[in-house]
Amino acid sequence: MTDLRFAPDETEIERRVEALLFAAAGPLSAAEMARRLPEGADIGQALAGLRARYEGRGVELECVADRWRFRTSPDLSFLMTEEREEPRRLSKAALETLAIIAYHQPVTRAEIESVRGVSISRGTLDLLLEMGFVRLRGRRRSPGRPVTYATADRFLEHFGLASVHDLPGVADMRAAGLLDLSLPTGFEVPDPSRGIHEDEDPIEDADAPEFAQDFIGT
Repeated sequence: MTDLRFAPDETEIERRVEALLFAAAGPLSAAEMARRLPEGADIGQALAGLRARYEGRGVELECVADRWRFRTSPDLSFLMTEEREEPRRLSKAALETLAIIAYHQPVTRAEIESVRGVSISRGTLDLLLEMGFVRLRGRRRSPGRPVTYATADRFLEHFGLASVHDLPGVADMRAAGLLDLSLPTGFEVPDPSRGIHEDEDPIEDADAPEFAQDFIGT
């Protein structure tokens, strides 16, 4: 049996170059490969042979910045893509805002801030709208015609609720600090399905704040 470590032919040089490239942690230059091959080995010819042999296969040989490597054929890159949904976590402010909307809906931004005792950033409502937990409901029949907010179907789906009537009790939410401690007498969990309230008008696309027009009816 011939010892391939001595006087390797062109085929053997090509095999060794192939092995080096597969085992390498990163792309290799011709000089780096030459240090592991017999003196005088025609690396250029070996690379050309490998490139031709792998052309059109699932793995191809490519040269980037004078360094060589094997890579997945571009048309098969989709096989290496793993899609997964990264859960988005709501901040404490967003959770408080969502709870207030759920229990006080339909509610305006000013009313949300009144219950929380602090102002809320526009980004908080934007996030809740974007995630589909909240929707624009109408406009209050009061000075300034403020927009009212209500929970959307996504809110019920996410928290496993058949309807808003399945929300935790008011006492529980008070204990968690998510409801106003001085709720009005006779306060009840609202039913968003009842339609526009007497103190509201339907909201139209052109009538909504510009930042929220994409979320109407969601």
